[in-house]
Amino acid sequence: MKGAPEASWQNPDICKERGMEEPVIKRVPPAQKSHLEKMRDAVAARVVLYFLSFTGFLVSFMMRTDINLAIVAMVKMPPPVTRNITSSEEPQYCFAASNMSSDNSTSELLLQDEGEFDWDPSIQSTILGSFYWCYVVSQLAGGVLVQRFGTKIVFGLSQMATAISSLLIPYAAGFHFGALILLRSIQGVASGFTWPAMYAMIGVWIPPAERSRFMSSFQGFTIGIGLSYPLCGFIIAHYGWRVVFYVTGSLGLSWCILWWFLAFDTPQEHPRITKQELAYIQKCTRNIAVDSKSVSVPYWSILTSLPAWAIGVTTFGRIWVHYTFMIPGPLYMKTVLGFSIQKNGLLNGAPFLLSYFSSVIFCYIADILVTRNWFSLTAVRKIFTALSQVVPGFLLLSIGYFGCEISAVLVAWFVAVIFVTAAYAGAMANIVDIAPNFAGPVLAFAQTIHMSASFIAPLVAGFILKNDTTLEQWRKVFGISSVVAVGTYVMYQVFGTSEVQSWNYSRNITSQETEHEPLKRDKSSPGTDVTDV
Repeated sequence: MKGAPEASWQNPDICKERGMEEPVIKRVPPAQKSHLEKMRDAVAARVVLYFLSFTGFLVSFMMRTDINLAIVAMVKMPPPVTRNITSSEEPQYCFAASNMSSDNSTSELLLQDEGEFDWDPSIQSTILGSFYWCYVVSQLAGGVLVQRFGTKIVFGLSQMATAISSLLIPYAAGFHFGALILLRSIQGVASGFTWPAMYAMIGVWIPPAERSRFMSSFQGFTIGIGLSYPLCGFIIAHYGWRVVFYVTGSLGLSWCILWWFLAFDTPQEHPRITKQELAYIQKCTRNIAVDSKSVSVPYWSILTSLPAWAIGVTTFGRIWVHYTFMIPGPLYMKTVLGFSIQKNGLLNGAPFLLSYFSSVIFCYIADILVTRNWFSLTAVRKIFTALSQVVPGFLLLSIGYFGCEISAVLVAWFVAVIFVTAAYAGAMANIVDIAPNFAGPVLAFAQTIHMSASFIAPLVAGFILKNDTTLEQWRKVFGISSVVAVGTYVMYQVFGTSEVQSWNYSRNITSQETEHEPLKRDKSSPGTDVTDV
């Protein structure tokens, strides 16, 4: 798999500059190995972890994204605003310019996917936002739970709760929208644990030189989003919206089974890892990884850290843009562009599928720029953060002014979504840089800030579009998103850094201890002083 760390897992040279002794490993001749041992040696445990991380985020985001398109088919959409415009004026609905000859036909097109629930825009916004309100609240709790119980339990149980809730959504929607809001809230709480949990695995499993590439596994979420939209569009068109939730919930439960049997919190606990790979991981990470049970999280230092705030604030802008595409996006494609439910799903999903591959490329380039000393790590983080926010910000603004030039709109839409993923070689990777021993709690702190954009952005869009879904109103939605994206990047440019913060080492940890003690069981945060890479 491109982007996975299989290429360098047996190469100990990467860690030689750290001044550590080579591990003495008794190698068994290949002829004396069993078939299972040969298979085990052929596939590194870290590659399996990459696969689990990738697929875990994939199914997680399918379960949280499916309703964004499904709700378009679930509810009765409001009729378009009618205006008397002259032939010289710009049309407010693109399909009206080419497909419509009367107001009746306009209504007929918009109502072709008419739903069964008469929920007004405020109820719809509450349903879509309820996931993210609770998701934000659970971020800090996720960091604490990971410190206490480890990634395997926290990530596994959170996925299971999300999957069961998905299976129950069709029944809840038929009963009352309040029951649907409750289930979406449960999904939000459970899903809030996933990011701190996976960050907490990186430090003890992934050597420094592979971390940017391994973080491309987190982009499984883009594949999940990209698959969810066209899959949901197809299912809704042929089988109805209820089947959408049965499919995504079943996928979530199936993944939980794989996770339970294949995931382990530390390399030492893995029953099938080779001695060579275990020694390599320990040699590359033991100078920074510590036992989480022996230290306390420096919460006050995190709360007062400007670099931590810079990460949280700048990614707030990125999330705002990202969720403008994810949540109001399908509504724009229906009410302004006039796309059918299947075309809507395909065009919303395709850029997210492409963005996975772009994330692998961005992370790979970032590794090269750092390891070859072409740029400092801080400079690399700022460059890729700018690519993930400033470029999409201006492209999003241009979408509104492209009007009914559908080809230009779609090109700008695709490129913007693709560039958003550069953040995983930028500010998101920066979390591990500044606090390798506490990246889980720092991520929880940053996500508490930036994930608030996931429900604020749709609420702002819903307020602007409540009584008027014309192109003119959509320009306001896109304009605000552009200002937020570019404006929040300024703080990262000023205060962002890759330097490990002094509070990364608590009072009972010294640099000597972390340099010479062997790697212990670590359920805390990932990371390393990647400035040494």
